Amino acid sequence: MSHFAKIENGVVPQVIVAEQDVIDSGLFGDGWVQTSYNTHAGQHPENRPLRKNYAGIGYTYDIQRDAFIPPQPYPSWLLVEDTCLWEPPIPMPTDGSPYKWNETTQSWDVWALQAPQ
Repeated sequence: MSHFAKIENGVVPQVIVAEQDVIDSGLFGDGWVQTSYNTHAGQHPENRPLRKNYAGIGYTYDIQRDAFIPPQPYPSWLLVEDTCLWEPPIPMPTDGSPYKWNETTQSWDVWALQAPQ
């Protein structure tokens, strides 16, 4: 069995598991593109990546790149061609603290959990 993403206007609304012959039969209509559950950032544990990333609902299928691209998390984040993943304009600090991206200031803020009151 393989995973297939339905493509509608370049966007993935559904991912299913099916045999290739079922997809080829047209039983589920057309517009299906195979995706690999084990592919992330153009890497696969068995060195056979497929379409850069496993498709998810809301992902875009870019036919020119032959890649699934997740939704852009923030307008300032940039698409990395090699991985087809989004990265912030500045790297997140690696000091061990939890951070969240602040789009307004274009910087990382320390994220502090607040106890319920």
